[in-house]
Parts: sequence; C-alpha cells; structure tokens
Amino acid sequence: MELTTVWFALIAVLWIGYFTLEGFDFGVGMLLPVLAKDEQERRVMINTIGPVWDGNEVWLLVAGGATFAAFPEWYATLFSGFYLPLLLILLALIVRGVAFEYRAKGHYPQWRSRWDAAIVIGSFIPSLLWGVAFANILRGVPIDAQKEYTGGFFNLLNPYGLIGGLTTLLLFLTHGAIYISLKTDGDIRVRARALAVKVGLAAAGVAVVFLLWTQVMTGNVGSAVFFVLAAGSLLAGLYALLRTREGWAFTGTFVCIALAVAGLFVALFPDVMPSSTADAFNLTTTNASSTHYTLKVMTIVAVFFTPIVLCYQAWTYWVFRKRISVHHIPPDRVEAPVG
Repeated sequence: MELTTVWFALIAVLWIGYFTLEGFDFGVGMLLPVLAKDEQERRVMINTIGPVWDGNEVWLLVAGGATFAAFPEWYATLFSGFYLPLLLILLALIVRGVAFEYRAKGHYPQWRSRWDAAIVIGSFIPSLLWGVAFANILRGVPIDAQKEYTGGFFNLLNPYGLIGGLTTLLLFLTHGAIYISLKTDGDIRVRARALAVKVGLAAAGVAVVFLLWTQVMTGNVGSAVFFVLAAGSLLAGLYALLRTREGWAFTGTFVCIALAVAGLFVALFPDVMPSSTADAFNLTTTNASSTHYTLKVMTIVAVFFTPIVLCYQAWTYWVFRKRISVHHIPPDRVEAPVG
C-alpha cells in the first residue's frame, strides 16, 4: 500500500477520534443552560468533561499537524480557502477553554453566567462549522490550476454545507446528552436521557437527509455501507437509551459518528479536496502529498508514539469513569461583585 494512502487513512482516524471524543463535550457545553437548573447542576455537568475536554482537543492538533506534514498542498489550500470559518472555530475553542478555567475564579452569579455563555457559544460554533467545512470539502470548492481557492466565505454557505453543519450540531447534542446521562445520577440524569431521545430522533432525520444527499452526489458504494451502518448504530443507541442502558446508548452514538466520518473519507478518496472548477484541478493523495522520505519518517514516529498517547488517554477515561451528582458538589459560595 502506498504511504500516501496510509496517511490519508491515518488522518481519517484522527478526525474520527476528534469528532467522537470532542463531540460529546461540545454537546455538554451546548446543553449547559438547558439541563442544569442551578449552579450545583452546572458544576456537575462541567465536571463530567473537566478531566478530558483538553485531551480530546489534542486529536485536532495532531490531525492538523499530520495534514501539514503529509499533505502540505491540501493544508495550504484548505487553510487559505476556509480561513474565516477556521478562524472562527479557533477563536471559539480558545474562548471555550478560557471559560472552563475562569468561571470558577469568581463567586458571583454575573461572572459565572458570562463564562457559561462563552462555553455555550464556544461549543456551538465549532459544532456547526465543522459540519459545514467537511460538507464543502466533499462537495468540492473552487480551486484553480495553481491549487488556490478562488471562492469566498459565502460560497461555503450552500444548502448542502448547511445541512452538514446541522447534522454535526444535532449529533453532538445527542452524543453530549447521552454522555451526561451516562456520567451523572439523580434528576439531571433523567432529564438528559429524555432530551437525548428527542434530539436523537431529530438528528437521525437530518443525518439521513445529509447522508442520502452525499450518496447521490458521490455514488460511492463503499461509503454507502458506512452510512447504513452509521444510521443503524444511531437507532440502536436510541433504543438502548429507552431501556436505560446508557453505556450501550453512548456506544451507539460513538460508533455512529465514527462510521459517518469514515464514510465521508471513503467517499472523498482518492481526492483530498475536489475542485468544482474542473476535475483536472482536484487535489489528490498523490499531487498534494509530501515526499516519500517525509512520509516514511512520519510513519516510523507514529508507530512508536501513537500507542503511548492512546494508552494514556484510555487510562484517563478509566480513572474518571464513575458517575457524579449534586451530592458530590459542595454548597455554592456566592459573593457580591466588587465595585
């Protein structure tokens, strides 16, 4: 197998890891004002992702770095053409990370409510724009013979791209609600489970439209298999949730997102960024890649370090595997703002 194909597959795996893991903590962030009725419940929700959210973002950093090193032409065209949405995503992630750290620094309601709003917005923007971005990559964007993006920001806001964004948004909300029901106990667990069923049904409907549209557009048989399995996993997860089997429900949405992302990469291959201007201008795994020597060195490094990272992250999830509830949270200390 060519190393270009190997690294295309590895980058797909990195994006699968990012969306399946970061997806649920995006969902938790967006649901903060919906499910939590008081400060103690908000702290319970934040504590469910507190030990893992920053580790989940490492998958994005590695995916970006791997793309830069393995497919520099893809990286250059992607970041120049999608500059504004990627900048918005980056700013949202920065604000969200700061909010997690700073909301506990003040002990009056206005301080915390502002940082809570930052968490919600910082989770909503990436959840929507990642779907818009990937849908447009698959659909094809204006690229000229010099491998440069010739469109504008509003070229990305087409019906297919917006459906893709709505799909990731609803899937992450469902994934997050199920994660909350898996990681908490008491009233918040019951509310999260009920909401997950409702949002999950909406996600299933929108996802079917998006995946059918994708299938008609690409006609790729291999991706169709992944999409059918993804839909089945989501429905199986919702069924498990109705039977109060949160662990299996979370597995269902996890596998659904993984298979859907895998299907998108299968539909994309061997292109990495199709051109809507002319097929001759498509960026592929061949004409967008680094040298064979670079890919060989990267492969050796990945073989040694990837298992270490995976083992460490698995250990982190194992350590923080238990449920939490409001009785684990000390009474809130409320202070009036100074000045």
